[in-house]
Amino acid sequence: MSVIYSLKNVVKSRLVDGAGFRLRIPSVEIRAQESIALVGHSGCGKSTLLDMLALALHPDAADEFSLTVGDNEVHQIDALWHKKKQNVLAKIRKQHIGYVLQQGGLLPYLTVRENIDLPRMLMNLPEDDSTRSIARVMGIHRQLDKLPGLLSAGERQRVAFTRALSHRPAILLADEPTASLDPITARKIMAVVMELVKGLKITMITASHDWAHVYKMDLRSLHQQAEVLENGNVYQSTFRD
Repeated sequence: MSVIYSLKNVVKSRLVDGAGFRLRIPSVEIRAQESIALVGHSGCGKSTLLDMLALALHPDAADEFSLTVGDNEVHQIDALWHKKKQNVLAKIRKQHIGYVLQQGGLLPYLTVRENIDLPRMLMNLPEDDSTRSIARVMGIHRQLDKLPGLLSAGERQRVAFTRALSHRPAILLADEPTASLDPITARKIMAVVMELVKGLKITMITASHDWAHVYKMDLRSLHQQAEVLENGNVYQSTFRD
C-alpha cells in the first residue's frame, strides 16, 4: 500500500518561560488502509499528534510532513502552514478526514440524522443511502430522528463514528473515543468500527492508553517514550514504532 502520511523530525512545543511540554516524532510512515494506535498515558501528547494529523494544529518544525490522498496527490502540510494556506488545509481536511472526539462532539440542537449528514452537506454531496446504511451497521438506525441528549453514551459515540464516516473519508482519526464507556460497550463499538474501516478501505489512527484493548484489536502501535530535558523544565514525549 502507498504511504499516506510521512513525518520526519516533527516537533510541537507548548512552552512558557522555558518550561513545559514538547512532542517529537522522529520518523513515522503510515500506509493507506493501515489501522494504527497511538499508545501512551494521559497527557503524553496523543491528542496533540492527532490534531496535527487532522491538519488542525501547526507543527513548530518539520523536516517532512506530507499527506498523500485523492489521486495520489502529495500535499506538503508544513509548507501549507508556513504559507498560511488555511483554506487549502481546510479543504483537504473536509474532503479526506473524519475525526471522532473523546466525547463525540455532536451538535445537541441537531437530530442524529442531521449530525450524521453534516459532513456531506458541507461538501455538497448528493443525498443517497449512506446515512442509513452506515447507521444500520453501527446499530443506531432507529435513533436517527432523536436529539443526541436522548441517547446513551455508547449510542452517542456510535453516532459520532457514523458522522465521521458518512462522507467516505480516506482517513479516520479517533481521540480515545471509548474512554468514557464501559469495557464491554467499548469493545463492541470498536469491533464494528474496525469492520467498517476495513470494508471501506479507510486508514484509521486512534489514541488509547489501554494497551490490552489495542493488543486484542491487533493494531499497529506507535508507542510513547518520555524523558525530561533542560534541567528538568521540559517534558519531552516521543512517538515511534
